[in-house]
Amino acid sequence: MKHKVIIRRCERYDAGLIAGIIKEGMQEFGVRPRGRVLFKPNTVLAQPEVFPYAFTRAEFLEGAIMAARELGQDVSQMAVGERCGITIPTRFCFKNAGFLPVLKRQGAQALYFDEARQAPVALSHPERLRDELYLPRPVMDCDFLINLPKFKAHPWTRLTLSLKNFIGLQDDRFRLLDHNTFLEQKIVDLNHAVQAGFIAIDGIVAGQRMMLTPEPFDLGVIVMGVNPCAVDTVGCHMVGVEPRDLIHLKMASQQGLGPMDLAEVEVGGDFPLDELQAKTKDFQFCLERVDDYFGAESNLSCTVGGFPEKHSRDYCWGGCPGALQEAMHILRGYYPGVDQKMQKVRYVVGKVEGPLDLAPDEKVLFAGACTSWQGEIDGEPVDIQSSYNECRRRTSEEAKSNDMLLKNLEATGKCLKSRSRRWLHAPACTMSVADHVHYLSFLGKVGNPNFDKRTLLPANVAYWQMRGRRAWNRLAK
Repeated sequence: MKHKVIIRRCERYDAGLIAGIIKEGMQEFGVRPRGRVLFKPNTVLAQPEVFPYAFTRAEFLEGAIMAARELGQDVSQMAVGERCGITIPTRFCFKNAGFLPVLKRQGAQALYFDEARQAPVALSHPERLRDELYLPRPVMDCDFLINLPKFKAHPWTRLTLSLKNFIGLQDDRFRLLDHNTFLEQKIVDLNHAVQAGFIAIDGIVAGQRMMLTPEPFDLGVIVMGVNPCAVDTVGCHMVGVEPRDLIHLKMASQQGLGPMDLAEVEVGGDFPLDELQAKTKDFQFCLERVDDYFGAESNLSCTVGGFPEKHSRDYCWGGCPGALQEAMHILRGYYPGVDQKMQKVRYVVGKVEGPLDLAPDEKVLFAGACTSWQGEIDGEPVDIQSSYNECRRRTSEEAKSNDMLLKNLEATGKCLKSRSRRWLHAPACTMSVADHVHYLSFLGKVGNPNFDKRTLLPANVAYWQMRGRRAWNRLAK
């Protein structure tokens, strides 16, 4: 039997209109939400003033809740759960995304995964990275999960659709573990551990190029299905991507999670695929190496060396280089023209040999645990040693905290220690987007969005609320 995927036209964000479309989709698939129903949107970053296209819209979320409530059977709880990105408290992003009024109107509960208790889930498929991964208790305890991704391009994985949306299930401590050359398999492992009962992708206004800081594309669709591989296969064809080039989709299909051949999928709905393909012929991606991405017009230049894992010696697509691109786009969003206004910075990642040929005023950021280099800067010897541990030697218990305040303090401390020289070494795997923002701001002598007046106070209020609730949840039985 073929898997089915539905593409429905939807030109505007109207909760009632969206509810009707999703209800009809659920009925066509015979879906009836039950018990404890959990909605998983994509709220990786929500800052409407600067980045309004990064997250599942509130109207879309409300429409999905309305549809599920109408069709639900013996529903005991409606909840919306997520862990946003770059260490920012999820409750801050929920507020910015406009979710809180929706939850109040619909009688649904907010479940912030960075505040919830985490528990191990055993994995048994042969290709797994490790024998267990950690997930929030609300994910493990729900009876019916509804996956609500945002249709976006992605600088690490080309596209982020339903499979990739499960990265937002994990808390910060475990999120960056294997978020390097193993990112694609990490995505697949999460989909082995958790299965959605229904998928509805917000493609009304899609995101191009970046995933934290996307540019808008008026796609005008809602994509629905029950198998993530089938849904993502259709999503690839919608924007002219060969499904086999979406590595996590290829891996997931090969590991039995669903098809990646369009011939195995029945595409329904009212928006023909060939018409969509004509509409999206100019849809933009950003799967570019950083040493090519930042050109002569930018004061940021990159030197990329080799990487330690056998399957990806030439480039770490899932790690620090992609975080650099997102960090620069965040800086561009807050401070237009930052590429030209910042002081010259050389970004060095991987095992690099030979001279860096720095300009006299150029500063250097040695980024990532795997980075190594030996040479002289300002006549002084510099020896950057790799501290990278192979994936198989690292355990979940060894994963370090990615707490927002601690990370900010650590990054600030590194900057202060490096103020008398023109290079900085930041070993981490993966070095987060937030850390990249700190170090680029310091070395380039430009503003730091972490301390921007639009963000500083509300983010820190949300942080202490998060810390208090997390402590309570850990003490509660």
